[in-house]
Amino acid sequence: MSDSVRKIIRKSLIILGWLLLWQLLSLWVDNQILLVGPVTTLAALVQRVVTLAFWKTVWFSFLRIGAGFLLGFFAGFLLAALSARFQILEEIFSPFMTLVKAVPVASFVVLFLIWWHSQVLAVAISFCVVLPQIYISTLQGLKSADKELLEMARVLRMPLWNRCFYIYRPALNPFLTAGLRIAVGMSWKSGVAAEVIGTPDFSIGEGLYMAKITLDTAGILAWSAVIILLSILCEKLLLKLWDGLMAWEPPCRTVKESGYTRIDAQARILTIKHLSKSYGSNEVLKDFSASYASGETIRFTWPSGGGKTTLFRLIAGLEPADAGQIDLHGSRLTMLFQESRLCMDYDALTNVSMVIGSRARAAEFLKDLLSEEDWRKPCSELSGGMCRRVALARALALPADILILDEPFTGLDEKNRQNAAACIEKHSVGKLVLMATHI
Repeated sequence: MSDSVRKIIRKSLIILGWLLLWQLLSLWVDNQILLVGPVTTLAALVQRVVTLAFWKTVWFSFLRIGAGFLLGFFAGFLLAALSARFQILEEIFSPFMTLVKAVPVASFVVLFLIWWHSQVLAVAISFCVVLPQIYISTLQGLKSADKELLEMARVLRMPLWNRCFYIYRPALNPFLTAGLRIAVGMSWKSGVAAEVIGTPDFSIGEGLYMAKITLDTAGILAWSAVIILLSILCEKLLLKLWDGLMAWEPPCRTVKESGYTRIDAQARILTIKHLSKSYGSNEVLKDFSASYASGETIRFTWPSGGGKTTLFRLIAGLEPADAGQIDLHGSRLTMLFQESRLCMDYDALTNVSMVIGSRARAAEFLKDLLSEEDWRKPCSELSGGMCRRVALARALALPADILILDEPFTGLDEKNRQNAAACIEKHSVGKLVLMATHI
């Protein structure tokens, strides 16, 4: 017998045990108003299920609560995205979300009954419950996105569409999955509670209220079972859709290079004047000046800690200089970072094509650096040297005038180092190459 079958049997026996205990307690109490057993509850449920009014009631409650949930979800997601982009909006929305999350549902119910009709009460209450939960989960997920990947996306001009799906989406997954689980259950609980108070026509809340005033305990438990079942089904459906979205790999969009033309050969495309950069008391660069033309290959063999990576980050615009000026003269650059900075859940083809927008073109650059059988493996399954070659292919594939290579041969054996050097030479013709290397 497999472990999965054993688990199913064990869970079934546990559930049956609780049902048996419930039935025994109802027999011991022997009062149909105080406590009814599962058999009586099931009978009351069946009695309702066979009527058209039951399905009409369930449908209208589903529409009200579902509408409130969807409105709260999309509003929370949109406001969180704006807050992640603009710090001032996060500061503005924070007190409001805290207030909405802290105010009791009963207070909202009373206010909305004064302001609006009871038919939309469940919609409004579900919205108020879902909104802060989705907002907080989404904002946390967006803030958890890998900062190094975002730097890579910025320097390599990755289209926003690709960033959303391949950097932000994996970061959002655990946070929004947990948020959805909580929001679905809370929307049903609060939505039905609002229906009990507002008692709109054809609502589960109305059914609960009528069962209460007639002391129909079996009816109350039957409607409660319906609420639990609907909540579970909605949660599973939403999570199934969310899992499908997480697994979907949309076609990568192409980077837009409007108004861009390659710089003429031997033209001055990078000028650095009196550049200085310090981190606290550590002065990394001091009054550094240089001028480079297209077609040149400049090797920086400064000792470790001498400022090579800092210089490259300043040229790429990832950090501000303390003093001095950098002029790219309208040229575009691409960069191989000191770290490979790959989206490790995706394969090599996707990692290259998410920057250049073409899997066919990505394959052209990968074929010189990586065996074809490794192209479609998740990068998490590749060795460090293989990942380094994927990152190199990505940097070489992006059209640019300046090619920055920070330790391109890290983790490569002699054979692959020579192959990588030949590939760099092949694809850097007419470009300015700035390379940090120990060899």
